[in-house]
Amino acid sequence: MEKIIITGDSLTLDFVEKVSKNNFFVELSEDSKIKITKSREIVEKIIASNKIVYGINTGFGFLKNVVIPEDKIEKLQENLIISHSSGVGDFFEEQISRAMLLLRVNSLAKGFSGIRLEVVQRLIDFLNLGITPLIPCKGSVGASGDLAPLSHMILPIIGLGKVLYKSKVLDTEEVLKINKILPIKLKAKEGLALINGTQAMCAVSSVVISKAKRMLDISEGIAAMTVDALKCTNQSFREEIHVIRPHKGQVTSARNMFDLLKGSEIMESHPDCDQVQDAYSIRCLPQVHGAVRDAIDYAESVLVVEINSVTDNPIILPDSEEVISGGNFHGEPIAIVMDFVSIALSELGNISERRIERMVNPSLSNGLPAFLTNDGGINSGYMIAQYTAASLVSENKSLAHPASVDSIPTSANQEDHVSMGTIASRKSYEILKNTEYILSIEALCASQGLDFRKPLKTGIGARFFYEKIRKEIKHLKEDRIISNDIEKAREILFY
Repeated sequence: MEKIIITGDSLTLDFVEKVSKNNFFVELSEDSKIKITKSREIVEKIIASNKIVYGINTGFGFLKNVVIPEDKIEKLQENLIISHSSGVGDFFEEQISRAMLLLRVNSLAKGFSGIRLEVVQRLIDFLNLGITPLIPCKGSVGASGDLAPLSHMILPIIGLGKVLYKSKVLDTEEVLKINKILPIKLKAKEGLALINGTQAMCAVSSVVISKAKRMLDISEGIAAMTVDALKCTNQSFREEIHVIRPHKGQVTSARNMFDLLKGSEIMESHPDCDQVQDAYSIRCLPQVHGAVRDAIDYAESVLVVEINSVTDNPIILPDSEEVISGGNFHGEPIAIVMDFVSIALSELGNISERRIERMVNPSLSNGLPAFLTNDGGINSGYMIAQYTAASLVSENKSLAHPASVDSIPTSANQEDHVSMGTIASRKSYEILKNTEYILSIEALCASQGLDFRKPLKTGIGARFFYEKIRKEIKHLKEDRIISNDIEKAREILFY
């Protein structure tokens, strides 16, 4: 099994996906082990000195001034995890929960959190053994970190809660016995070190951005089919146009479209037609898709910084042996960029639906039959598939309202501005899934349109996507349950 070495500084979204989805083996670097141990020694010194330090021997949040006796510190840590496990709603997908574990390990590996090495190793053991905590997806306001979801993540570490193990939901106690593991007894500072951070929002964001990057390439393969189905031109994709407005994403999308359409017999069949300009949903595709590309790239750059950062509180400074309270748990950087991602993905779905409309509308489709079906009237063809796309586009517009512009005070107004970053990331995931469906509908319509252009063939690159669809979904000769085809197309294209 391939191994991923955790250093605290070198995690990429590709590594996150390999561990969370493909179960790659995880191991701490030797340097990280040294840093973690040194940081823990400072906490032990503070406990031995009887010095009062927030987060080590005090209460939390509004209760920051309540001093905790040494003999009650372990109970404090357990109570912190139990009381903060207040999440509700559906559980996060297994991939997201595994990503959460990995991201927490990576942050702790930097050695600024004062946690024992054996506790970090237990998180790694869960990853390597395939023990995945069940984590409710709702309940975080994104500061002071993702307290509720991360507490649910830690419950099984201390022997509580439920886990997913070998595709079954089981009590943690049972799974620990199977693997001959004892629950961890948390010590001073460790509860906060484990739950004060942005790993829930970052786990969801990592999945969204990884999928969105692939979606962009797939969306252009689908759009290239549409261009030929509608008998449009490729002239608006020429490099000369885009290098004089050289946004990186725009240039990339234009090049992709031009290359996907190379060798198109359909395009060669109408070089002198009187259609001077195509509609914006075709002609301006590089400008729109390109802007989405740039937004996703920017969000990734912010996220990669975040997943390689220390995000708990208080922070242990090993060189000076200070313990400093700060606000690195505040999720604003992720909240803002994931709202940005939501807007970008909504636009990708929006322009796709406009291309769908052109294909099903006989007034706009350059000779395709109404709703892409013969014997219209008896057959409705893709009429209602376009309704579905329109519905999803409308839903995306509502979901794209930014979460980051909202805040509500918590902890008796001690935590008086919060990020809503986890809500932003979860909304972006819903938009991503809706957009997969919209693009799948476009792929079905474009494949149907290309069937009506036979014997002429589409471009070589676009043909790859056409053949991928037609290998498993046959031409719509007469009405059938379109929902089944949409689901199948989504599976073919995105999973």
